[in-house]
Amino acid sequence: MGLIKTKQQIEGIIESANINTAVLDHVAAHIKAGMTTEDINKLVHDFTVAHGAIPAPLNYCGFPKSVCTSINHEVCHGIPSKDVVLKDGDIINVDVSTIYKGYFSDASRMFMIGEVSEEARKLVEVTRECMQKGIETVKPNAYLGDIGAAILAHARANGYSVVREIGGHGIGLEFHEDPYVSHVSRAGTGIRLEPGMIFTIEPMVNIGTARVREDKKNGWTIYTADNKLSAQWESMVLVTEDGYKILTC
Repeated sequence: MGLIKTKQQIEGIIESANINTAVLDHVAAHIKAGMTTEDINKLVHDFTVAHGAIPAPLNYCGFPKSVCTSINHEVCHGIPSKDVVLKDGDIINVDVSTIYKGYFSDASRMFMIGEVSEEARKLVEVTRECMQKGIETVKPNAYLGDIGAAILAHARANGYSVVREIGGHGIGLEFHEDPYVSHVSRAGTGIRLEPGMIFTIEPMVNIGTARVREDKKNGWTIYTADNKLSAQWESMVLVTEDGYKILTC
């Protein structure tokens, strides 16, 4: 799979990305305490299909739903359920991915339900700052490793850790492409960035340990090893001739 996308491919990917962002806007307009994560799944699925697109997570490697919903100490890949009800004080990551006319897009946002603790609020805000710090390093001839170095430095400066095992990825013609984007890398390492590259930057930041564990029953959901809070933001970024363009947010 080519790392450099053509102009025509970029145009198609942007169309997909616009729908993906609209899906997250739709979730933002409706998410609240008392709804289930399955309600979120229905919102995402119905809106995506109504716009002529396909939810990329559905049946991907056996994933059973159209969106990932990860609450509190769930790091990522939470599976929506009618038995999981949002309550006041929860923080939740909603991770949406879209296929439109064969092109893929991906993004996630954190939502704070009702009145959350100051600890939770700060984590959500700093994690978004970490993502932005990573994005701001993107430009032609920069190194891929610069992204993770900026993310890790900001997280550590605020007393947080960054998940090592899961990172961002190339996207556009497939759901997951090269390059792998580490969020704990060293500056000046990895491939040089070139115009036309498209990838996600999606740091997962923990209050406690960076270590994680997998749900052995469903084989998908990742939790913090110490059951402390985790947050994640994800945007899809295009390397341009003079910097970057955020395609999903």
